[in-house]
Amino acid sequence: MAKYLVETYYTCNFKVIHYLDNVNEKNLQNLENREDGKFEILDVKLENRKTKNLDKLENNRANTKDNTIATPILQNTLKIDPKVNENIKNNLNEKLGKRFGMPDRRKGYIQKATIGDHKVYLHTGEYEDGKIGEIFIDTSKEGELVKALMNNFAIAISLGLQYGVPLDEFVNAYVETKFEPSGKVHGNDRILTASSILDYIFRELAISYLNREDLAHTPSIGGSDKIDELNSENSEDQNQFLKLVKDITSKGFVRSDYKTKLVDLSDIRINLKGKK
Repeated sequence: MAKYLVETYYTCNFKVIHYLDNVNEKNLQNLENREDGKFEILDVKLENRKTKNLDKLENNRANTKDNTIATPILQNTLKIDPKVNENIKNNLNEKLGKRFGMPDRRKGYIQKATIGDHKVYLHTGEYEDGKIGEIFIDTSKEGELVKALMNNFAIAISLGLQYGVPLDEFVNAYVETKFEPSGKVHGNDRILTASSILDYIFRELAISYLNREDLAHTPSIGGSDKIDELNSENSEDQNQFLKLVKDITSKGFVRSDYKTKLVDLSDIRINLKGKK
């Protein structure tokens, strides 16, 4: 039986918070050497995953006589202070299982659609960086039991998102689920049919927040080529403009199509002088 080694590479973005009594140049230069910093995890992404056959590696090592290539790599590895390593592990363990609450005033959008004869209203709430953190589902022509189940289902999904469950997991779990109501979808420009309400909802969320064009039935109105042309013409001004827009606009509402959803008012002058 063959043995395999699986290597998973992650990219972790975090920030370190220091509480200082006095701020001077000496303290600011030696922040990396202090051990009282608190790590706050911002984002963890899966970069790559490699699978190696250990049997083949052992055979190759037995056949090759010169294994001096790996020695300089070992010599050049960074030496990490064990105390700092323990602090990182403790802070990572504290962040695991911690709920990231939504801000009191948040961005989001409302999408109305009709599946068969049933109207569905999808409400979303976003964090300051544009990531989705909650959903609400309202339906019509349904009994109190179904409405209560949909509301509590939305609460469960929202709690999962706030505890760090990736939206991809929910999309893979609920897309293509089949139950009534189903059929043609009216009111959504990217989704034409759905096999159920859950299939429609998570298709919409995947298109809006994950750029999953493979789940859409119609192409995007504003292609990435047009956006690239805009960025190439006025790269600096356009990047600053888009950054400002992304900070104040719902990511799910505009999706990736900023060009067709925005109006440039930079050349308009408003006379603020009152009448005499």
